[in-house]
Amino acid sequence: MSAPILSLESIGVHRGEGWLFRSLDLFVGERDRLALVGRNGAGKSTLLNVIAGRLELDEGRRVVRPRARVVLLEQDPPVERFATLRDFALDAGDQPLPPAPHEVAKVAEELGVDLDRPAATASGGEKRRAAIARALALEPDVLLLDEPTNHLDLAAIAWLEGRLRQFAGAFIVISHDRMFLSRLTRSTLWLDRGTVRRAEVGFGGFEAWQEKAEEEEARAAERLDAKLKLELHWLQRGVTARRRRNMGRLRKLQEMRAARRAMTGPQGVANLALNESEQKSRTVIDAENVTIAFGERAILKNFNIKIQKGDRIGIVGPNGVGKTTLLKLLTGELQPTEGTIRIAKTLDRVIVDQARRLLEPGKSVRDILADGGDWIEVNGVKKHVAGYLKEFLFDPGLVDAKIETLSGGEQSRILLAREFAKPSNLLVLDEPTNDLDLETLDLLQEIIADYQGTVLLVSHDRDFLDRTVTMVIGLDGSGKADIVVGGYSDWEAKRQPAASNVRSISDAKKPAAAAPAQPKKQTKLSYKDQRELDSLPAEIEALGTKIQELEARLADPELYTKSPDTFAKLTAELEATREKLAQREERWLELEELAEGLGG
Repeated sequence: MSAPILSLESIGVHRGEGWLFRSLDLFVGERDRLALVGRNGAGKSTLLNVIAGRLELDEGRRVVRPRARVVLLEQDPPVERFATLRDFALDAGDQPLPPAPHEVAKVAEELGVDLDRPAATASGGEKRRAAIARALALEPDVLLLDEPTNHLDLAAIAWLEGRLRQFAGAFIVISHDRMFLSRLTRSTLWLDRGTVRRAEVGFGGFEAWQEKAEEEEARAAERLDAKLKLELHWLQRGVTARRRRNMGRLRKLQEMRAARRAMTGPQGVANLALNESEQKSRTVIDAENVTIAFGERAILKNFNIKIQKGDRIGIVGPNGVGKTTLLKLLTGELQPTEGTIRIAKTLDRVIVDQARRLLEPGKSVRDILADGGDWIEVNGVKKHVAGYLKEFLFDPGLVDAKIETLSGGEQSRILLAREFAKPSNLLVLDEPTNDLDLETLDLLQEIIADYQGTVLLVSHDRDFLDRTVTMVIGLDGSGKADIVVGGYSDWEAKRQPAASNVRSISDAKKPAAAAPAQPKKQTKLSYKDQRELDSLPAEIEALGTKIQELEARLADPELYTKSPDTFAKLTAELEATREKLAQREERWLELEELAEGLGG
């Protein structure tokens, strides 16, 4: 094995009253593709800053290969102190030399960002694209990415995935986007209670590895005192069930989609065969021939939809096409230029936009959740604020912590805890996944799954949409809205296939051509399909077991040194098995959906 490009040796970082890290070791090899995971507040962003050389160590040392360039793409790049995005993108920052102007211009053109935009008025997405252009143009040997998909639309995320696949150096990425991590990473760094454990599996196989590690730790904890066992339970084991995305949960979501498909006609209009009075009683939002325009630009044209009680609606599309405008229309905050929107008078809304405007500096967590008291009422039930914090994966000891001392992700989680305690039957979420860790995303999915009301959700997180929504509204900027029953993958499959290599994000934002006519739907499940459906659960379970066995063998830190050929063979077999499992799960969902739709 060649010498690493960068290593941290027995490092320690002291914060406040204790150590954030101590005796931490880490290495980055050539062309490593590393996911860095850990709970909000564990110190992931701090660790990236240590790796980038921006934080002074209290112990240990950081070693970098001579002339190696380490570049950090920050979660919140300091764009505002520059006059234009171009000034920012061409700044050397902490690098010895600035990026080449022609390289910056090339990446910016592919991303579709105007670098002459004043920095003060640039949107979050424009700032993020300028930062990506700068980071890539610096041609780093090690690229550190802190939530790189935040503020990016789907086309930009797909572009970034393609660029990172071709990246010649190594990278470490923090992200809440499971699909992004699964597609790009080969190894995973798990930051947990001040230490880093490395698994030689990409994020797609990490959670199974993590569960095995936690099970072993839980068995060891049984020999310790009850207090430590309790601490281990709420720190780790309390969320294990949420990570088990079993077929039962997928089946429930597919049942909801099948029921919605049965009552939906073209463009989301209610099926006329349904009982009219029943349809009216279930409809919570009814939009008819809605058009909204700002000046000469039409955001929506002749838009029709009937949203039923219990629907989970996902809204997708490039930045700037009007997703938030559509949310405001559907909730009555904006009125249409033409057409009508009828909203049920009984709707009680809870709106979470992740701007964290409700979190006032200087207030404690107790102040935010319970107005300074000890009790909070949740769905008519009084709960102690410390116990409620545990439900949202917090240490109860944080109840009196000032809100500004929490990380951005922890602040977002507090906001979710506050808003979800309110009685409501309409939940409106505008980009709720930003700054959340993966365990909190699992919790949010669970909350949405159990929510009895209607959900309106804007998100660019493809995996999150696939696991939460029953219908997707896709906007393309032309005024047209495509309505598809299902999740993000269903919506993407209905669109005209895009070119395998997107030349530029600007091209990707052009209105899509009309989709080709769909073949006539199958009227019954064939004998062959039924046999396949019956056999798939056992096949899927066997593949999952095989993946766990392969991951366990690859987790041996000495395997690569002892037998590189065996390591390479097992890695190839693992990737092939994962691919087969994904195909079989997709086929199972396809057949299950078809069977549900046909009533059988």
